[in-house]
Amino acid sequence: MSSQVLTPNTESAILARILESEERDLTPEAARYLLSMKLPPADEDRVDELSAKARAGSLTEAESQELDGYLHVGSLVAVWQSKARRVLKQPPVSQQ
Repeated sequence: MSSQVLTPNTESAILARILESEERDLTPEAARYLLSMKLPPADEDRVDELSAKARAGSLTEAESQELDGYLHVGSLVAVWQSKARRVLKQPPVSQQ
């Protein structure tokens, strides 16, 4: 099954590097948006289908790559959402 390791130039690895850039702060509005992100029901169903096939040992190579893509993106979104929760827990910066 998936190793869950991002290779340097997969789409999700590139997106992760963009978000992890220290040059910009995550705004509370962006944090709330990230927390609202989730897979559409059709994609959730597809992940369930692929996961069942993986457990049964009947994934094709293409299906394995597809499942890996879902898992990588899911991991990336989970990291983003963790950062978003931290941003929203911080006290607001007062401007004087």
